[in-house]
Amino acid sequence: MSKDKERQKSPEVNSDDVRDAVDSAKTRSVEKATALSPRLIHEVIRYDGEEELKRPFFSLFWSGIAAGVLISFSIIGKAMFMAYLPDTRWQPLVVNFGYSFGFLLVILGRMQLFTENTIVTVLPVMALRTLDSLLRLLRLWGIVLLANVIGCLIAACAMVYTGILPPDIGAEVITLSQKAMSLPALDALARGVPAGILIAALVWMLPQASSSSFWVILLFTWLIGVCGFTHVVAGSVEMAYLLVAGEISAGAAIGGFFLPVLAGNVIGGTLIFAFLASAQVTDEIVDNSGR
Repeated sequence: MSKDKERQKSPEVNSDDVRDAVDSAKTRSVEKATALSPRLIHEVIRYDGEEELKRPFFSLFWSGIAAGVLISFSIIGKAMFMAYLPDTRWQPLVVNFGYSFGFLLVILGRMQLFTENTIVTVLPVMALRTLDSLLRLLRLWGIVLLANVIGCLIAACAMVYTGILPPDIGAEVITLSQKAMSLPALDALARGVPAGILIAALVWMLPQASSSSFWVILLFTWLIGVCGFTHVVAGSVEMAYLLVAGEISAGAAIGGFFLPVLAGNVIGGTLIFAFLASAQVTDEIVDNSGR
């Protein structure tokens, strides 16, 4: 009798419930093992963008100045390799690893670099589509770009007036700067487009890259350098160097280099990559209304 009572008290096991539990456990295991989907990457970057748009003025400003100063190590690193490597056909492949130095400092240091913001802060604006979000985007762009340029000017003044660079490296900085500023405006703009795409693609890959972020940044910024693509902030170091040294006028620097490259980077990072990245997941994102 006691055994019969125990059987009556014990709950019956529903085979469907067991199957559902097993399926749920399998699903969780698969989700942990698989790569982030494009939708999840989009949401991670969009969330970061929303946080950036809320940051106060001085947080953005000082971070942007630090980025402008540290990006100068891309030019210094490149000049260092040029000074001490033989002039051979393969030299550019090694020299442009130096171009990655400044980007590694800035991106891994989580500092404000304008070209990163051509995708990070654009995605929330594309999702919200409000005037307020657009104005906050323009505010952030203005603060960060101005701060980046000020940082580049500080670095250029230090290189020109303090003699901190060895003569051989300093001479190569001048050579690099003159070469960059010799590009016609339309060529500078055209070369800025793929640079904008590659930086935006780099940012898109970072949430997935995790522990390999160093290599992602190194390789894609190396590619920008090897191919001779133009980057508005790194290029502003070269522009500022010649401007401070009195070799070019402000008008030639701004109209012949800065504005064309800026336009190319924005076209590549925002109008092309950010649009495509957002378009591919539009139908997968559920808006706040639950539709």
